[in-house]
Amino acid sequence: MSVRVRIAPSPTGMAHIGTARTFLFNWLFARQRGGAFVIRIEDTDRERLVPGAVESLIDAIGWLGLDWDEGPEVGGPYGPYVQSERLALYHTHVDQLVQDGNAYRCYCSSERLDQLRKDQQARGEPPGYDRRCRNLSDRERAEFESSGTGSVIRFAVPSEGSTTFDDVIHGSITWENARLDDFVILKSDGYPTYHLAHLVDDHLMEISHVLRGDEWISSTPRHVLLYEALGWEPPAFAHLPAILGSDGKKLSKRHGPTGIAAFQEGGYLPEAMVNYLALCGWSPGTDEEVFSLPELVRRFALERVSKSGAIFDHDKLEWFNGLHIRAQSPAGLAERMRPFLPGKNRDIAAERLEPIARLLQDRLKTLAEVPELTDFFFQDPLDYDLALLVRPGMDNQATARALAAAANLARQVSPFVHEALEAGYRELCLELGLKTTQLFMAVRVAVTGKTATPPLFETMTVLGRDVVISRLEAAAAKLAPN
Repeated sequence: MSVRVRIAPSPTGMAHIGTARTFLFNWLFARQRGGAFVIRIEDTDRERLVPGAVESLIDAIGWLGLDWDEGPEVGGPYGPYVQSERLALYHTHVDQLVQDGNAYRCYCSSERLDQLRKDQQARGEPPGYDRRCRNLSDRERAEFESSGTGSVIRFAVPSEGSTTFDDVIHGSITWENARLDDFVILKSDGYPTYHLAHLVDDHLMEISHVLRGDEWISSTPRHVLLYEALGWEPPAFAHLPAILGSDGKKLSKRHGPTGIAAFQEGGYLPEAMVNYLALCGWSPGTDEEVFSLPELVRRFALERVSKSGAIFDHDKLEWFNGLHIRAQSPAGLAERMRPFLPGKNRDIAAERLEPIARLLQDRLKTLAEVPELTDFFFQDPLDYDLALLVRPGMDNQATARALAAAANLARQVSPFVHEALEAGYRELCLELGLKTTQLFMAVRVAVTGKTATPPLFETMTVLGRDVVISRLEAAAAKLAPN
């Protein structure tokens, strides 16, 4: 079978973790099978459309390093790929269903339906349409039409029997038809519901496999019945496990960021996000955890997708992010860091930024930490509390003398590299009768303005001789002004 899969997001919200994981699994399956991957925009819920949602999706996909064969921006032979541009197709198939007796026009008002639902709940019954309009006489229908009463089209679900479908992940699933109500397939505004529109599109676009979230399992019997009524063969179904928060409940904002844009802005690498998302519901069957995208294409298998929900762990994602940061070349990491530098610092020359990247590489967990960890490279003069310079057992005068000696040593050290600096400053401690913790911390604060930084002498090397001397002398002068 020629594999054709799709993702059909509704632009009713910004791209989030669940959408990205579904996109990734579809993409991996298509690429592994040499098939086609399609994006289709399902914008038939006109009241809930969110401006910028489609652009958010496209941006998220590009950021993750994925692509698509047909859909927005690339076109394709089965277009258009936006449902609001395909209305005539849906109306043709709705008319066919009505003509064949598989669907009917319903004139019930929203007030009646609300009351029906309340009455059912009061009786402890599952809510659902009571099929009042299914058996209207021709005269009753004519009266509704002549009065201008608004209407929808409902699918006539068989009242008896059962519907069975096979799921690649969950196996055979059977649903009693009596548990299904006559659901709406065409709304009063002339737009189809998801149930009809996605099914018509999947058939006409020759989609072979539908990979979607397992919240759609309960709707799939409806879709199978629609396929049967239209005389079409259903695609293969694979319902993916839900992504859950740390408490085992559906992932939401209370568990932390869920939007892809938040992770972009939070300094996560797309490689780390792809790696982690692949493991949210799929297992390679080994203890391996770190995968590149090409490796995932080779290893991915629907048969190894879990039936149970996958916990999204922000701490584990951060761990993956650190791994992928350390896997970058210093030059590559420098360019990843650049957008996170404030203002004019983004224009720093590559030959200056690369040593900073190399210095921070083992320390960074996310690129959002870059501004705080690099600010002292660009500030002049530094702004810090002078009390931080004075270590226990020392006073201002003693610290000033030590810093002056440190500045003098910085002039003499050759070459100005961390090995020579460390050896020289350890010897200076002996000459001054100071503990390394006293001198080293005073020097650290003087040259960086911080008490916690990357390794001191590597930092001094990157700052350079002139900057180090200037900052040491300035600190000494502040403590013991003439």
